[in-house]
Amino acid sequence: MFRKIFYNTGINFVAKIIATALGLAAVVLMTHYLGGLGFGQYTIIIAYLQFFGLIADMGLTLVSAQLLAKYEDNEEKVIANLFSFRLVTAGILLGLAPLIVMFMPYAWPVKLGVFIATISFLFIALNQVLIGFYQKRLLMAKASIAEIGGRIVLVAFVLIAVLLQWGLQGIVIATTLASITQFFINYVLSLPYVKIRFAVDTKIWRDIVYLCWPIAITITFNIIYLKADTLILSLLQSETVVGLYGAAYRVIDILVTMPFILAGLALPQLTSALKNKNDVEFKNIIQHSFDVMVIIALPLAVGTQFVAAPLMRLVAGPEFFASGIILQLLIFAAAAIYLGVIFAHVIIALEKQKQTIWAYVLVAVTALTGYLIFIPRYSYFGAAAVTIYSEIAIALLIFGITYYYIHFVPNLAVSCKAIAACAVMGLGLYFFDLAVVPAIITAGIVYSATLFALAKNDFKKMVRN
Repeated sequence: MFRKIFYNTGINFVAKIIATALGLAAVVLMTHYLGGLGFGQYTIIIAYLQFFGLIADMGLTLVSAQLLAKYEDNEEKVIANLFSFRLVTAGILLGLAPLIVMFMPYAWPVKLGVFIATISFLFIALNQVLIGFYQKRLLMAKASIAEIGGRIVLVAFVLIAVLLQWGLQGIVIATTLASITQFFINYVLSLPYVKIRFAVDTKIWRDIVYLCWPIAITITFNIIYLKADTLILSLLQSETVVGLYGAAYRVIDILVTMPFILAGLALPQLTSALKNKNDVEFKNIIQHSFDVMVIIALPLAVGTQFVAAPLMRLVAGPEFFASGIILQLLIFAAAAIYLGVIFAHVIIALEKQKQTIWAYVLVAVTALTGYLIFIPRYSYFGAAAVTIYSEIAIALLIFGITYYYIHFVPNLAVSCKAIAACAVMGLGLYFFDLAVVPAIITAGIVYSATLFALAKNDFKKMVRN
């Protein structure tokens, strides 16, 4: 099973590198074409719809993998009901977005962009059901193909929009076409395994609601500290300021998709281990997942401190040089997400989501208070600082809740070796003044070689298990 997980992880890692490169290419085109003002408007559109999209998500991706592991003999029936449930609920909740935006103090291009991009978020919502199916079947290579296909369409149509001078709405249309493409590729690739149809089985829908509602509540509060920063910035600061913050956040959004994919791959296995009362396997999955997260998160956090400013200047243009400082801060929030996400998935496997609601409420209330205090005074620096606090706080609280139920503390042997490898990498970046691309490549080689030398036996043990 671990070999299957590592195979899927390897495929996803390679695919994520390709998808990340394409995503960055799209950001490069967008920022250079739209400039600070236009990209600020684009950021507002996406952040506003992400607010509704996250509410519409209701944790259904996680619930999909969980239900499919629970009802292995009725897979197609479960998929049909999950898809139907998602279509109905997402259609209703996302349908509110273009109505409410008409009463918001945004410029007309932003409101029109929301109308167009709502379609994009509907297909993103539908896509998540298929992702849950792929996670359960350990078929994430197919999801990777769809993601890369969507990113290719994104880059192609953003380029067309730039060449034909279609403006902000052309960029939004390109984003929407990419989401539609990704969904239909996933749909076609799923046909040999499952037939998707509309179905309403009241028992399955009740099970979905029972599993979803605690996650839906936590996600609602999660939204407050995840997206309130950009929305409050958009109401209190200029669209150009939002663009600077949004450019850095866009890079973070790309980077933090990986931990959720990895933890999603582990979730069905965690559920299965619990079902079979295999405590040793259960804790092994947590340990190995945590080690993988640490191995990825630490070099990201350290390396970004050396390359952030030139990277943002290269990616977005000289106008976004200030985004580098924001990225240096926000990367610590991303690292906290990497380290905490596996424990959030353990909570889901244990079906203890209700017991975590208080933690999300606490962090949401304190983070919102922080945003309202510090954003007016310190602009995007205040937003970034509170975002770091919120991600670290929720990671620690969820770990504490997990420990309460399973008394598991991760072994930090691999973590210490990753820290040592990061130190070697950081010294290299400090003493050798390289251009940003050679610096990133060199850092990756140095870190990987050092870590492999230090943790070779640990990796062999993972594979043997």
